[in-house]
Amino acid sequence: MARAGAETAAASPAVAVFARAPVPGEVKTRLIPRLGAAGAARLQAALVRRALQTATDAGLGPVSLWCAPDCAHPALAACRDDFGVSLLPQRGADLGARMGNAFAALCRPRGALLIGTDCPALTVAEIRAAAIALREGHDAVFVPAEDGGYVLVGLARPCAALFEGIAWGSSRVMTQTRQRLHAAGMRWRELAMSWDVDRPEDVARLHASGLMADALHAIG
Repeated sequence: MARAGAETAAASPAVAVFARAPVPGEVKTRLIPRLGAAGAARLQAALVRRALQTATDAGLGPVSLWCAPDCAHPALAACRDDFGVSLLPQRGADLGARMGNAFAALCRPRGALLIGTDCPALTVAEIRAAAIALREGHDAVFVPAEDGGYVLVGLARPCAALFEGIAWGSSRVMTQTRQRLHAAGMRWRELAMSWDVDRPEDVARLHASGLMADALHAIG
């Protein structure tokens, strides 16, 4: 049974988690008016850990934490030790380049999934469904976000053009990505839409959802 599980993981896509170090004043800046700089940083640290827990619980290929601006923050080192993941620096002039570089490193031979840390609602089942979409022959898979972006992207093979010329942080990200997918002749699947925690009202939604209740109580 253990051997069968190991073989399944070996045939599954790798999972990359993109995260910024929880430095007060440099992360979740739109939440600072509600949580303060230190509170926003604590929320970021909790979101990173939740994303890693979800990724590792999915039981797919190896999980790696891709860090910005580097891998030096103690909270990131603690994640490495607690979750048994590798730490890698994000490299590239913008988010698209950094994502493209991660896929180039991880895709072969089994494809890769990439998630951020802003979507605590993302589930193990959704990550596994994304892996199944790649296994069934889709070139790409996405979990779109309500704000017009996406919270998960998976690729069967690297495609740098998919991330070029995208207005990152805008409501046009998913629309522009679909245009790139069409232009590249790619076959993709979109899973059910989810939501990010980016704005003060999202914190209220997070409280109401019951997700991360212990972490939110500690943040105050």
